[in-house]
Amino acid sequence: MTILTRRRLIGSIGASAGGLLLSGCDRIVASPAVRHVLGAGESLTMGSQRLLSNRSALAREFSALDMSPVFRTNGNTNPDTDDYDSHIAEGFANWRLIVDGLVRRPLSLSLAQIRAMPHRTQITRHDCVEGWSAIGKWTGLPLKLALDAAGVLAAARYVVFHCADDFDGDPYYESIDLIDAYHPQSILAWGMNDQLLGVGHGAPLRLRVERQLGYKQAKYVMRVELVASLDKIGGGKGGYWEDSAGYQWYAGI
Repeated sequence: MTILTRRRLIGSIGASAGGLLLSGCDRIVASPAVRHVLGAGESLTMGSQRLLSNRSALAREFSALDMSPVFRTNGNTNPDTDDYDSHIAEGFANWRLIVDGLVRRPLSLSLAQIRAMPHRTQITRHDCVEGWSAIGKWTGLPLKLALDAAGVLAAARYVVFHCADDFDGDPYYESIDLIDAYHPQSILAWGMNDQLLGVGHGAPLRLRVERQLGYKQAKYVMRVELVASLDKIGGGKGGYWEDSAGYQWYAGI
């Protein structure tokens, strides 16, 4: 079952139920049937895309003329914690990105250090499971460079992104495998549309993994952890929405 087919089926379920609200990038109210639909076919989808597509194939990139006049925010728009508020007040001068787990050289990088490292800029389309899309320009550190600097150990299989925000007390996190982590368009973005990333869009750093749906684009990234298994991270399914609402771990498009 393709993602487009699942979206249409979800829409039909919502209409017949009298307006069930699904907001995949925001709070989700989903029946067990809808959760089953969202999770169905994950292995087939991931396996098919891995077999049929070039693992290094690029998502489509656009020109500046294609950029959306409005790029809406979604999900949490401010972690609203004392620590995060302090970082905002300090202009993120004392903020640090931690890269650890199954690495040879754990890192603690300031935002200034990250912005001084080689960067990539790409204009891509963000596709949200809610049904909207927008084209934006992202600038950031290729994730591959951060992983290379840390020295990924052979036992590592997944990259987990721990974030500053939470939903009802559950810390937000997401994860991808090493194939997507080393993809050239996977970046830790600190800039959006030729400006520093704003709070509503995930400042100071967010993930862009351009060949997956919007809920995989974790905002407010604080820590990048290399792990061998996702079993002991969160609810064990690889992400907040995957744990809480049955969303697919692999959301390839």
